[in-house]
Amino acid sequence: MSDIPLFKVSVAGDEAVGKTSLIRRYCEGKFEQSRVATIGVDFQTKIVELASGSVKLSIWDMAGQARFEVVRTGMYRGSRAAALVFDLSNPETLAHLPAWHAEALANAKGVRVVVVGNKLDLAPGSRGAGKSFADSVGAPYVETSAQSGEGVAEMFLALAAMAAGSA
Repeated sequence: MSDIPLFKVSVAGDEAVGKTSLIRRYCEGKFEQSRVATIGVDFQTKIVELASGSVKLSIWDMAGQARFEVVRTGMYRGSRAAALVFDLSNPETLAHLPAWHAEALANAKGVRVVVVGNKLDLAPGSRGAGKSFADSVGAPYVETSAQSGEGVAEMFLALAAMAAGSA
């Protein structure tokens, strides 16, 4: 078990876009309707099976509030990949993705990103809302619902593949 490579990945975006819910859905198989805001940073681990073999992800959940920016900057260090998450039902969160992208790039050398539109269950007609931003930064785009689980495994598989250098 100790020979499984460990890779750090970050999940970033505005507060209340569902970052913690996505991580909990993937790692624990749970969804809670109401959540307490993440204070600073939190993390979980999960073994992911890739075609090239197993990898262990250390998944860092970044607090989305502006007041935690100073804490977040150091927490990106060592991240091999990052998910930039926005809320499909709140266009303002998509407009903030360029700042999240800049923050990740500035604080994690060589980080690769995946753009994630979450809360598909609340905005079913919005498929593709973040694709143009993802295309503009050369990143894959995934739409998810932490509530239903749709797209969640795909998101974390993309992160794992990027972190392992196989995507």
